[in-house]
Amino acid sequence: MFQRDTLNSELSFFQKIKEMDYTLLICIILLSIISLLVMYSTDGGEILFHTKSHFSKLAVFFPMMIFIAFFNIRYWHTFAYLFYLLIILLLLYVSFFGLRSSGSQRWMDLYLFVLQPSELMKIAIILCLAKYYHRIKVENVNSLTSIILVLSIIIIPIIFVISQPDLGTSVLIAMSGLIVLWLGGVKVKYFVYSFITFLISLPFIISFLKPYQKLRILTFLDPDRDPLGAGYQIIQSKIAIGSGGLEGKGFLKGTQSYLDFLPEKHTDFIFTLFSEEFGFIGSVGLLVLYMIIIFRIIRIGTLSRSNFSKLFCFGFAFSIFIYIVVNLSMVLGLLPIVGSPLPIMSYGGSSMLATMIGFGIVLSAKINRKQSIA
Repeated sequence: MFQRDTLNSELSFFQKIKEMDYTLLICIILLSIISLLVMYSTDGGEILFHTKSHFSKLAVFFPMMIFIAFFNIRYWHTFAYLFYLLIILLLLYVSFFGLRSSGSQRWMDLYLFVLQPSELMKIAIILCLAKYYHRIKVENVNSLTSIILVLSIIIIPIIFVISQPDLGTSVLIAMSGLIVLWLGGVKVKYFVYSFITFLISLPFIISFLKPYQKLRILTFLDPDRDPLGAGYQIIQSKIAIGSGGLEGKGFLKGTQSYLDFLPEKHTDFIFTLFSEEFGFIGSVGLLVLYMIIIFRIIRIGTLSRSNFSKLFCFGFAFSIFIYIVVNLSMVLGLLPIVGSPLPIMSYGGSSMLATMIGFGIVLSAKINRKQSIA
């Protein structure tokens, strides 16, 4: 009884500092510094709008991450469903009153910055399903009722996000949810059936895509069909990456980027600029940094006593991995352009906010790794 009470007791402030994962923290700091340098490069070697904005977001969200880490992991378990429902309400609000830009309605003005609720759903879906599978009995995981319920939890936000329209984010939300289902013990046969159903229904799904989404798929299949139009971005991206060579052209010396051959380089194509300036060696170094971050998150999940912490850490690590794979595949022309930001590196407040919240919860799991959750 005494040991159980000790494990569930609240740690002191200094104990929490001692239990922090400093390897993960240092990697996040290094990634943040690299992102600032690259953003500085996108502004032409001057401290202009994108650099200032990116710095201000880091200055707010990094301390927020530390603040979140000091909350007991039990609080995130307690409010997981509420957080999911809150993001659903924000998605509903955006559907009717959201800001519209370039034919999409997916943002809301919070005066301090513009929020994209669908980015937060990437974290909310993992939290919600982690809590669900933490509580459910093993024998009920593969019951029809359970399968329908968890699929509903995943499908509801996807419907909202697709209607914005934002196909890329909806796919990432679906993948974040499905990995938690797999980790929760859902049988492989259900994933096989779902994949077969998806393949059969793919022609019908494509028929409902917006014209610009269909154009992205056609451009992916043959970028040279419209080299000065729809295929321009991906063609210039591959030229920039290839021109970086082994060692790169040097910091602030990327010709493709500086001569504006590559538009929107500060967002989803930030890796293109980085690769051109730092080359293959720099790109591998960046990927190694990401892999250390993913490994540390998995390690924290392995050490955690509660199933909730394990599921969240494993699910979040997989999500980070998927974001990186999709982004790099996109800029290399291996996947259609779907609007997937590179974690922390890409410009965008909502993406960074969601990522920092995820890191904060992971650090909370590390600090409270010996704590059980009833």
